[in-house]
Amino acid sequence: MVESFRPVSNDPPDSFAGKLKFYGRMVLDLQMLTVYRDMKKTLPHFKGMVLDVGCGRSPYAFLLDAVRTQYVGIDIADAKRFDYDNSRIVPFNGLNIPFESETFDGVICTEVLEHVHHYQALVDEIYRVMKKGSSALITVPWSARNHYVPYDYFRYTPSGLTAMFSRFSAVSITTRGSDIACIANKLTVLWARHLVPRTLWNWLFVPFWIAGTPLLLCSATIAHLSLLLYFGSTDDPLGYTILVTK
Repeated sequence: MVESFRPVSNDPPDSFAGKLKFYGRMVLDLQMLTVYRDMKKTLPHFKGMVLDVGCGRSPYAFLLDAVRTQYVGIDIADAKRFDYDNSRIVPFNGLNIPFESETFDGVICTEVLEHVHHYQALVDEIYRVMKKGSSALITVPWSARNHYVPYDYFRYTPSGLTAMFSRFSAVSITTRGSDIACIANKLTVLWARHLVPRTLWNWLFVPFWIAGTPLLLCSATIAHLSLLLYFGSTDDPLGYTILVTK
């Protein structure tokens, strides 16, 4: 299977252009927006050694207090294939975390577990390297297209997530967005995918998609309001955020 529309890499806001891309993208990319909102609530409170599992380009590391934390990012070597080249990472095989047990005071794992075939083994590894009483913040998508092919395996329900993290002493699972945000996100992908046609025939419809831009912005505005005012059904969210304590 060939991925026809690859996601834009999630890069940290470490330059002026990077800030424009990072914050500007969240106007339409509601998956990223809701992940960022949950990261922003929790990561500034982390202390000590913090592990970022499947870190990519470490887009949320800047939310950690640089004085109170020591950041360690790990990812697979194959991440370079998907525009996630990062000189700061410790490479690992995607399953066995290369650190001693009870090393870390906090763990981050954002939008990674859907790409792990043996997901329970990785969750158990996260548990192993966490210190007693430490916390981990994990996000997974629910409404998301097939991406990073062929390494996209699963979508998880709250019931499944509860079972996956059952070893932890405390588990909190919250929804990110509602069905309204999902619809807006799908419209954004549909619009963006057709702005760069793959065939000559598709070029005939480019004016139609350009003319539809006001509709796209209207749907995004409604979606942002739904996130602020908490309306819409959470039975079909953008994704889930899981906060666990060992």
